[in-house]
Amino acid sequence: MHKITQYRDRCIGCNACVEIAPDRWRISKKDGRCTLVGGKEKKGIYQVDIHEHELEANKRAAVSCPVNIIKIDGK
Repeated sequence: MHKITQYRDRCIGCNACVEIAPDRWRISKKDGRCTLVGGKEKKGIYQVDIHEHELEANKRAAVSCPVNIIKIDGK
């Protein structure tokens, strides 16, 4: 298992992560920022565990983020 961490308060809503990994990312209609689908929020930081088959697309999403707010850690 791997964990995605998103520092959502710094998101600029560029939509790159949504384009690359649409199963895990969405644009919020409320504030225009990207939302980590299934993410649990704690003090403004969102996290979710993902399976191996989601890893490659989400790594590309993290690299494409212009403000570097997506981190992926292995467990």
